[in-house]
Amino acid sequence: MRPAFRFAAFLFLGELVLAAALSAQAPRRLTVQAIYDPDQRVDFSGAPPTNLRWIDDDSYLQTRRANGSVEWLKVDAVSGRSSPLFDAARMETAFAGVPGVTKEEAAGVARSGDLEFNPQWTAAMADVNQDLYFYDFSTGTATRLTSVAGREEEPTFSPNGRNVAFVRANNLYVVDVATRKEITLTSDGSRDILNGKLDWLYQEEIYGRGRFRGYWWSPDSASLAFLQLDERPVPEYTVVDDFSYRPTVEVTDYPKAGDPNPLVKLGIARTTGGTAQWVQLDAYAGNEFLIVDVDWVPDSRSVAFQVQDREQTWLDLNLADAASGRTSRVLRETTPAWVNVNGSATWLKDGSFVWLSERSGFKHLYRYRRDGSLVGRVTDGRWEVRTFYGVDEERGVAYFDAGARRHIDNDIYRIGLDGQGFTRLSRTDGTHRAIFNPSFTRYVGVWSDAATPAQVRLHSADGAEIRVIDANSVPALAQYPLSKPEFVEVRARDGFAMDAMIIKPPGFDPSRRHPVFQLTYSGPGTASVRNQWAGSTFMYHQLLAQHGVVVWVLDNRSASGKGAESQWPVYLRLGELELQDLEDGISWLKRQTFVDPSRIVLHGWSYGGFMTSYALTHSTSWAAGIVGAPVTDWRNYDTVYTERYMKTPQNNPDGYKRTAPRFAAANLHGRMLLVHGTIDDNVHMQNSEQFAYELQRAGKSFEMMVYPRSRHGIGDPRLNMHFRQAMFDFVMKTVGGSAGDSVPSASR
Repeated sequence: MRPAFRFAAFLFLGELVLAAALSAQAPRRLTVQAIYDPDQRVDFSGAPPTNLRWIDDDSYLQTRRANGSVEWLKVDAVSGRSSPLFDAARMETAFAGVPGVTKEEAAGVARSGDLEFNPQWTAAMADVNQDLYFYDFSTGTATRLTSVAGREEEPTFSPNGRNVAFVRANNLYVVDVATRKEITLTSDGSRDILNGKLDWLYQEEIYGRGRFRGYWWSPDSASLAFLQLDERPVPEYTVVDDFSYRPTVEVTDYPKAGDPNPLVKLGIARTTGGTAQWVQLDAYAGNEFLIVDVDWVPDSRSVAFQVQDREQTWLDLNLADAASGRTSRVLRETTPAWVNVNGSATWLKDGSFVWLSERSGFKHLYRYRRDGSLVGRVTDGRWEVRTFYGVDEERGVAYFDAGARRHIDNDIYRIGLDGQGFTRLSRTDGTHRAIFNPSFTRYVGVWSDAATPAQVRLHSADGAEIRVIDANSVPALAQYPLSKPEFVEVRARDGFAMDAMIIKPPGFDPSRRHPVFQLTYSGPGTASVRNQWAGSTFMYHQLLAQHGVVVWVLDNRSASGKGAESQWPVYLRLGELELQDLEDGISWLKRQTFVDPSRIVLHGWSYGGFMTSYALTHSTSWAAGIVGAPVTDWRNYDTVYTERYMKTPQNNPDGYKRTAPRFAAANLHGRMLLVHGTIDDNVHMQNSEQFAYELQRAGKSFEMMVYPRSRHGIGDPRLNMHFRQAMFDFVMKTVGGSAGDSVPSASR
């Protein structure tokens, strides 16, 4: 090589090295792919163990996942030393030796994340080919527990670990682990009669989404309390998946507002078999009612259960004698509007119990005697208990978390059962959550704030840090220019303090007017403004900010979580007060010199979709909106959720008509993107179809995007990425970047 060429090559190589060095140091720009693409996704949250379970006072259970396998670990809490909970290779060998179980199935069981452990942590239960199997850690033996045709659903161990209960063909059974003897507890189960299993309505709106188990073991393992649901009065709803050549039809018992609910009974069955004892519900005869909570009193002689009227204007705590089924009412809760379900009573050794109530307008702890007479208030103030962790009876203190200090934060507290010694245990701003050990001497604390992914630490009961379990530094975050969220307080027209969050573009220039992307949910008691890590949502907001868009999140009063009293004003008129609050927030925002008031886009999903469609048809404050899976007429939604806030359509016809966006379609203001999953079994796509029909009849232009095979959330990662890209493109197209120009797609 001649000298000139060598020198040129040297310069070129030097430029490449310098460019590479600068590139390594320069912040990277976010893309939709980086956040959502399953093949290119950057891990912005880390993977800290946030769902640890205590095995005993000194050790907890943790899972380690790698290459599709799960390893179950027993971890010494203080030292952090871990060991396998069981020998996976030994389990695999044991299952491979069971007739009917293939080697591949045996390997899958031993590395499964779906094992059910007995309360003693000495054995596990697994489902293989729709049959239950028991594996003993000490002997290394695997035993087949069931062999009858049909799937065993919702299996659980008894407290003593000697029996397993399950539901098959909507009947309740128990099987003895040692003898494999199966006992039938109910025999009238059918397509329409559910014993020990919840229907769509009860799991979605009462006992918790995804929880279909409708039975409860007694502490002495001798009995099970269970719900029987009679679906015969309930209208069916059909969802059709058109993806395959022959459509798949899915039929669900789904009562819409005003429709008949399932008929409900509470039974008590002995594990030895025999006829179940039905709890006497004569006091509610002739009235439609819901059984919204079931639990056992520690002595196993009584079942504590809660009943509400259909429209949830009152709630009764009752005790039922397990032997006779006789019932007595302990107390009744009422409010000026509806009554929320706040969980089971916590029973103490002296027979008294701790109870959560919102009667004052804020959720607080009260202590009662068994006969329903009040011992005293445990907590008080214009803040609410968010999570009640339980009582350390030896020390006479209760543990809970709340936003008592600063509403956007969540702190861990303790207080004496006499209401004295109110003490904050967490010591940093942000959102704290605790997982206490059985004796309340230690807890695993999970903490994050708006700019920091979750970190996990071990604490003593007084809040002192013992060790860091996972600091979860997430190096990927340092590669991107991220704006720090700012929290502000905005006063509504009547002075109510609403929490809000702003994310400004990096290198923010206050002299320029920026477009705004506003996220809302707005549903009662569901706050969006929190000083906690929001994962991919936070990163998506940062993506918008990098393209010159100000992100704005505001909690209207009923969504704020500032006590039940802030929710009650929306009673019978969902949407109306929420919109007034959102408009008060927009008025404040538009007064800021860095905001372009003509370029604000609103987005919400589910209740937020309802709120966005309602805002676009009842206000001119927003230039555009992205309406996701909306309720566009509350007549379309289920009885329990809707009637809690709106009563039945028969008792509030004008309220239903007035608050339905579909009937105001002719008033649509601004550009709109309407989005829905085609097999949404929660908020049916019917809502968006009805809305689209009325918009078309009114001559209104709008965009619509449907996602095949998607339910209430877009579960397919690639479809979700498509949706996020469609959102981004719509925002840029309708309100543009900081200069008001369209910005190239964030996919590039």
